Amino acid sequence: MWSPRRSGTWPTSALRALEVLRAVDVVCAEDTRTTRNLLRHHGIAGRLRAVHAHNEARAAREIVDLLAEGRDVALVSDAGTPGISDPGALVVAAVRTAGFAVVPVPGASALAAMLSVSGLQGPFAFVGFLPARSVARRSALDAWRRFPHALVVYEAPHRIVDCVVDLAGVLGGRRRIVIGRELTKHFESVHECALAAAAEWLSSDPDRQRGEFVLVVSAAPPGGEGAREAVPAEARRVLAVLLAELPVRSAVRLAAEITRAPRNALYAIALEQRRAGS
Repeated sequence: MWSPRRSGTWPTSALRALEVLRAVDVVCAEDTRTTRNLLRHHGIAGRLRAVHAHNEARAAREIVDLLAEGRDVALVSDAGTPGISDPGALVVAAVRTAGFAVVPVPGASALAAMLSVSGLQGPFAFVGFLPARSVARRSALDAWRRFPHALVVYEAPHRIVDCVVDLAGVLGGRRRIVIGRELTKHFESVHECALAAAAEWLSSDPDRQRGEFVLVVSAAPPGGEGAREAVPAEARRVLAVLLAELPVRSAVRLAAEITRAPRNALYAIALEQRRAGS
């Protein structure tokens, strides 16, 4: 996005963003090192300033001052869209409050890209990043448990397995999940499965846990039944006994054979129990 001093009509092609970056006086970036490489690649000698989560309030005031001096300012983020789980909302609010125009310059968006390939019909709710700790994450998810529409979640690679375990535990393992990884980038991948199977799928290959993730979880079913109702208490007891003696995969396989409970749901429960006991 950018805040212009001059009026005019910009090209509607994909080159619009480059035109804006060439035209403005200052480019504000989440990471100036990354943006400097981008500008250098396209032959743009931009004046850079850092705007990130730790300085956004102060940077917003500085940007307003620049605009008051008659400068044009662009705001970019590393691999997303300013203001959408990235810094930028405070800047936009301050600029608009000061009476200056804010113009969006659409580019690659993991949110829009994921929804377009999810195969799930809207409406959608954008949850963004959930809390990092499991207790807080589960509490936040509980508020969405009976929400009648699909949910869109962002997640970091080092938390992705724990996140899908909590999603299955709170929302129910029978829902569908579409896992988007590194969208619009070189190693992009999209995978759909039952929510109860997501942790096992991710854990079976370390490469599947690399990169930035966008998750789309299908809407709550009528009645809001969850994973706990899908696995009988006796199956949970058998699984707990086996987990005391065996690795997760072996315990889940035997528990499924003995109780006929869904293997994917048992796997999600096993990961949850192992993590709670660690």
